[in-house]
Amino acid sequence: MTALPPLNPLLIEEIIDRTLAEDLGRAGDITTLATIPASARARAVIAARESGVIAGSDLAIAAFRRMDQSIRFDTHLVDGTAINAGDVALAIEGPARAILSAERTALNFMGRLSGIASLTARYVEAVKHTKARIVCTRKTTPGLRAFEKHAVRCGGGFNHRFGLDDAILIKDNHIAVAGGVISALRAAKSFAGHLVKIEIEVDTLDQLQDVIKEGADVVLLDNMKPDQLKEAVQRVAGKMLTEASGGINLSTVAAIAESGVDMISVGALTHSAKVLDLGLDIAID
Repeated sequence: MTALPPLNPLLIEEIIDRTLAEDLGRAGDITTLATIPASARARAVIAARESGVIAGSDLAIAAFRRMDQSIRFDTHLVDGTAINAGDVALAIEGPARAILSAERTALNFMGRLSGIASLTARYVEAVKHTKARIVCTRKTTPGLRAFEKHAVRCGGGFNHRFGLDDAILIKDNHIAVAGGVISALRAAKSFAGHLVKIEIEVDTLDQLQDVIKEGADVVLLDNMKPDQLKEAVQRVAGKMLTEASGGINLSTVAAIAESGVDMISVGALTHSAKVLDLGLDIAID
């Protein structure tokens, strides 16, 4: 896969400081302080207990380095790389106390983000015979959106908007309050700057006709069956991008992709991904 751009180091620093402070509390890691000599050094590896796709290595490294800048690393598998049970993703060497104290924070991030990347890869694999892109949503863990969306990209997916200020996405409740599809679209067009995309959600083919009449950049086809989606794609006829959404899972995503939609948004990528089972194995020098 194409190398992904690095995560913003300022975001990493902020989240690592908060999560380590949460774990270390007021007195620090008293178990490690009580049992491990200050002079002890250790070698360790983060390895997979099951197959998946790696993500979150930068966060793990940052957690260890925050405890001790002298810790050294050997990255065996970069983010976005497939991993099998028993494979080593990251090797670590340095002061034992620092490694042990950062262990859980590092594994929490890598496990969570690798789980998202692994689930995304399964969706991407299921639709690879079509043109459809798998995209994420804003259904993310509060405070972790940038990292979880990075994990989606590690799994071969694509990002939808990051926040409410990225683009105009008119949903069913907006339409209801605005007085209908055409009213909502006209209001959005009068408000939007020339670089702002407008997407609108519809759940019937009649609503779609209004969108085709008025025009938009993207139409979100919500909770439609594959035959309805195919009809919608035919009616749109390339005038705008089409996105399918609503309760999509691994058993339905292929049929939805085969309808010809351009994108399939899946909230489950970030709100329901199972943590990838990774462990840290350590040897004291």
